[in-house]
Amino acid sequence: MPRFLDPKNDLPFKRIFGEHPDLLKSFLNGVMPLKKNQQIECLEYLPAEQVPENPAKKNSIVDVRCKDNFGRQFIVEMQMVWTPSFASRLLFNTSKAYVQQLDKSENYQRLTPVYGLAILDDVFEHDTSSFYHHYLLLEEDNTKKTIEGIELVLVELPKFSPKTWADRRMGVLWLRFLREIEEHTTKVPAELRKNADIRKALKICEEGAFTEAELAAYEKYWDAVRVERTLIADSKKKGREEGEAKGMAEGEAKGRAEGRAEGEAKGRAEGEAKGREETLIDFVRSCKRNGLTLEQTQKLTNLSKKELLKILNALDGNA
Repeated sequence: MPRFLDPKNDLPFKRIFGEHPDLLKSFLNGVMPLKKNQQIECLEYLPAEQVPENPAKKNSIVDVRCKDNFGRQFIVEMQMVWTPSFASRLLFNTSKAYVQQLDKSENYQRLTPVYGLAILDDVFEHDTSSFYHHYLLLEEDNTKKTIEGIELVLVELPKFSPKTWADRRMGVLWLRFLREIEEHTTKVPAELRKNADIRKALKICEEGAFTEAELAAYEKYWDAVRVERTLIADSKKKGREEGEAKGMAEGEAKGRAEGRAEGEAKGRAEGEAKGREETLIDFVRSCKRNGLTLEQTQKLTNLSKKELLKILNALDGNA
C-alpha cells in the first residue's frame, strides 16, 4: 500500500484541483448546489490570489479559481483553521471577482454569477449538526425570491457524514476523500477505489509522486498550521482568564463603599495595565517558542523593534 499525502495540505490540494480540470469539474458538480441543467461541462483556470507565507496572514488557505462554460466563476478554498475573519475574506474575494468582471465601458448585463466554496477542516457553527451551509441573497419575507450574483458555500468536514448527504453520491465521495485520506491511511475504502476520479486523485496524492523539495514544503505547511492553531488557542485561553478575572474584580468593586471608589478604580486601572503587559509578554514568549521570526512577531504585536527586543532580552535573562 503506497503512503499518501493529506489532500487537505496546500501542495496536494492544488495539484489535484489546480492542475486537473476534469477532477475540479467533478468536485464542483458534486459539491456545489447546481441544478441538473446547470452542471459544469468544461472549465478554464483563472489566476489564483497569492497567499502570504506568514502563518498569521491566513497561510492555511489555499485557492483555486476557474470559469465554466456558462461564464460563471468559482473560487475554491481549503481552510484548516477557522477564524472569525475567514467568512469575511471569502465574501471579499468572491465580491471582488464579481466586480472585476466589467470594465468601465461595459454594462451590468454582462455580469455572471460568482460562487465561493470553502472546505473547512474545522467547526464554526457549534449550535447545529448541519455541515453544509449555503448563503445567497434572498428576500426575507419570501425566501423563494433571490437575486443572482454571489453565492457562498461553507462545508465543515469534521461534521460531515455520508448518511446526511446520500442523494449526492459524487459529492459524498469527494468529501470522504478529503476527510478520510491522510498520511496514516493504510487501507482505502472500496467505495473510493471504485470511482475513476477518486482513483486518479489518490494516485496524485501518493508520496512517491513528489520531489524531496516538495515534501519539505509539505511539512513546512503543516508547521505553519500548527503555529497558527497554537497562537489562536493561546489567545483564547488568555482571553478567558482575563475575562474571568475582570468579572470577579467588577463584582467585588460593586459591593464596596462609595468612599473607596476612586482608590479602587485607580488600582483596577493599574492592574489591568499590568495584566496587558503580562499578556503581551506571554504572547511574545509563545511566538518565540513556536519559531516565529522577529519580523513576524512585530506584525502580530504592533511593537517597535526596540520594544520587542527589550522584551526578548528580558525573556532571555529570565531563562
